Amino acid sequence: MEPEHIDEFEKELQQVLQRRPAPPSLKRKVMERRGLQTIARRRHYWIAWQRVAAGVVLAAMLGGLMEWQLQRAEDRRRGEEARRQVMTALRVTQRALNEMNLRLAAHTRNADQ
Repeated sequence: MEPEHIDEFEKELQQVLQRRPAPPSLKRKVMERRGLQTIARRRHYWIAWQRVAAGVVLAAMLGGLMEWQLQRAEDRRRGEEARRQVMTALRVTQRALNEMNLRLAAHTRNADQ
């Protein structure tokens, strides 16, 4: 590079790097923006925690629903087993009564003769 180009480049570089005072409203704008970012960050955290809480509640509800369905199926199974036992007891009782009726009928016939 030629020396005069280097001098021009150095002058431009010095002008660009020269310290200039900040505009008077810069501090206010920075603080306002920082406040808005803080509010936005807090809102983001609040929404994230709400989502986590909603997920926990939903998981608890689903767990409760599954437990309720399992309990209901177990109750149904027990009810069907009890019904089978009652039906078996009724059949045994019916046979015993039929047998007793046959004996009574036979005894009545023998007494009448």
